[in-house]
Amino acid sequence: MDKSFNPSAAATADTGVFGLPCTAEQAQIILIPVNWELTVSYGKGTFEGPEAIYNASMQIDLYNHDYPNLWEKGIWMDRFPDELKALHHSLKPDAAAIIEAIESGEMDAESPHYKKLYKRIKEGAEHLNIWVAGRIDFWKKQDKIVGLVGGDHSTPFGYHTYLSALGQDYGILTIDAHLDLRKAYEGFDYSHASIFYNALKYNTVSGIVHVGIRDYCHEEVDFIAKNSDRVQVFYDRELRKQLFEGKSWMQLTDQIIAALPEKVYISIDIDGLDPKLCPHTGTPVPGGLQYEEVIYLLNRLRSMGKEIVGFDLCEVAPNLHDEKDEWDGNVGARVLYQLCGTAS
Repeated sequence: MDKSFNPSAAATADTGVFGLPCTAEQAQIILIPVNWELTVSYGKGTFEGPEAIYNASMQIDLYNHDYPNLWEKGIWMDRFPDELKALHHSLKPDAAAIIEAIESGEMDAESPHYKKLYKRIKEGAEHLNIWVAGRIDFWKKQDKIVGLVGGDHSTPFGYHTYLSALGQDYGILTIDAHLDLRKAYEGFDYSHASIFYNALKYNTVSGIVHVGIRDYCHEEVDFIAKNSDRVQVFYDRELRKQLFEGKSWMQLTDQIIAALPEKVYISIDIDGLDPKLCPHTGTPVPGGLQYEEVIYLLNRLRSMGKEIVGFDLCEVAPNLHDEKDEWDGNVGARVLYQLCGTAS
């Protein structure tokens, strides 16, 4: 980091994420953007999420209340390859055709046509997952702290592939409105609604603790009942009920953290927050955590001495109809900055 850098000054065009003028070599924290949203079937826009966060990060003051010197560690955002963006765009019509056929009631999953489309999308997702795992390995071998910035919530699967290859056990703390425990949702093996179903295929994932859940299906409830030793859910309504009846957020966060092992991966889907904080995310749901509740949980996790083995922030989507509306990116950038502090 340039010693002449003034962290109180306005960000300039020649700097990087959060207005920091560091190189990848100088940075302790590397953020990997993953522009990918093939399987979303409701609101779209998470493909643009990394750029929305990057742009909004320039307006964030670098003095963090909990980590005043975080900026000194250096944060650098990687680049998502053009060839993978091109692959995404080439597969988008295939995914759209499948989703349209399902929603119109015209899907014949046994037809050669749709089998071919599903195969192409699966191969594309596997190609992405291999790249993500390899890119994380590339930076980790340089002793970097690595975070992933989606894209939809399918994008971090490669991170779990990487961690599994290390053979170390860890648990996942996820803040989300949804359980994402569906098997091949809408026929897509690597759906955004299947990220944790897929992650649990790895024996190294000792368990998942879900926080803020308020939208789920019968299939997922049945899955939890059969896997209660590895899946624990803190439903948003139950958390609110306990708060209304006199429990403190500290007591509840301590219960959440007690369910986690010593090594923890943090996964935040922005729709886990109150939708007023992320109005353009793909699948907003009433309820959810307030910003400071998320920050308190992250800080409490850190104070308990848990080792953070990785993190991601997904499903941030800008207002595609008003480029001047940076609210979603603004909130996303602030959550991301806090995640960087928690993990470092």
